[in-house]
Order: sequence, then C-alpha cells, then structure tokens
Amino acid sequence: MPALSMFYGIIVRMQSEKGIRHNLPHIHCEFSGEEVVLDLNGNVLEGNFPKRQLDILKGWVAIHKEELEANWTLLSNGEKFFKIEPLK
Repeated sequence: MPALSMFYGIIVRMQSEKGIRHNLPHIHCEFSGEEVVLDLNGNVLEGNFPKRQLDILKGWVAIHKEELEANWTLLSNGEKFFKIEPLK
C-alpha cells in the first residue's frame, strides 16, 4: 500500500484501487503499532489512535482533502500516486 505522507511518527497510506472498488474513499494510517482508517472527511471508519495523533491526522486530512481525492482517483485508474506534504 503506497505511503502518501509521513509526519510526527504517523504513516498515511492509500490502497491501490485498480480493479477493486471500495465504496468510500479512505486512508489507512499507522502510529506506534496502532492503526486507524479514516474517510476523506476525517471520520474514523475503524481502528484506534491516541487522541493527540488522531487530532493531528484529522487536521492534516482537512488541509489536504483535495490532494487525497486526486490520489484516490489516480490509484483507482491504475495510475501513479503523488506524495503529499507532511505537517511541519
């Protein structure tokens, strides 16, 4: 699963969708052994994250929503994704 961005120990990934259609665009995130799946509006679909890291992640998703949607479309069409700027 491609890593789109990494910041503050959080790794953000998006599943390649070529030939497989998920109903809802989403990202998979990892932090210190914890995993969470968020839709592109920042809603938790499954998993768990520490509150501080989840708040940071939701802020990043809000800032980069258009880029996440563009990557979802690219990966769904079997095209190459692009990296997204991390929080600094």
